[in-house]
Amino acid sequence: QVQFVESGGGLVQPGGSLRLSCVGSGFSFADYSIYWYRLAPEKDREIVARISRGGTTNYAPSVTGRFTISRENAKNTVYLQMSSLQTEDTAVYFCGSAEIASWGQGTQVTVSS
Repeated sequence: QVQFVESGGGLVQPGGSLRLSCVGSGFSFADYSIYWYRLAPEKDREIVARISRGGTTNYAPSVTGRFTISRENAKNTVYLQMSSLQTEDTAVYFCGSAEIASWGQGTQVTVSS
């Protein structure tokens, strides 16, 4: 059974940092690209970052230079390091695989003073 579990969300002040973790199981983790996307109230879903099986990364323009995606295949884990957080980054963050069409339950990130 394919499963993704996100963690690391929380409340942070503007300008702060958070690191999200995404643990995958039930499939050959190292063979797949992994995505992070976010969903905020009254906004469209936004794919914020992707990391390929080979480690190539892509970012949405809104997070480029502030977010970093990385993977540790030995732990079946992908990370999203978020820095210089802004109120506009407030959302539920999900990870998963588009190829497998499976996503986690999400972790809430709230940026507020």
